[in-house]
Amino acid sequence: MTLEQQIPLGRQVDVALEKLGGELKGMSAGTIVLQIRDDAVGRFGIRHLPVDCQDKEQGSKGLSTEQVLELRRLAVQALRHKSGWTHGEISYDFVLKQGRVFVSVQFESNYNMANVLFRYSPKKRDRRDVSNE
Repeated sequence: MTLEQQIPLGRQVDVALEKLGGELKGMSAGTIVLQIRDDAVGRFGIRHLPVDCQDKEQGSKGLSTEQVLELRRLAVQALRHKSGWTHGEISYDFVLKQGRVFVSVQFESNYNMANVLFRYSPKKRDRRDVSNE
């Protein structure tokens, strides 16, 4: 058992976002991407445009330290909606509007057909039919 498997996924997400904290400060929108394998965070990072478009609010300088902490809290809370899969990707789209942080979460589960077929064992009656051919 690896160290990552001993640490709950929620804690791993929090640590990943803590590491991204410096990059998140000052951003007003973006997407945080976490790749999950065996319920452990692998790669993680941020997708964003380096320049805001015309909708930038007057006086807005992006996320503050407190807003980054709120984003981390919301990201961990969103994990309650993840169920039944261990491999995939989690995307957190965030935006700062009127001083509030809004987050939308997308879960993507991934499966490997080779693993599914490897674990598949036909029933006895199916084995008899195959042997008669």
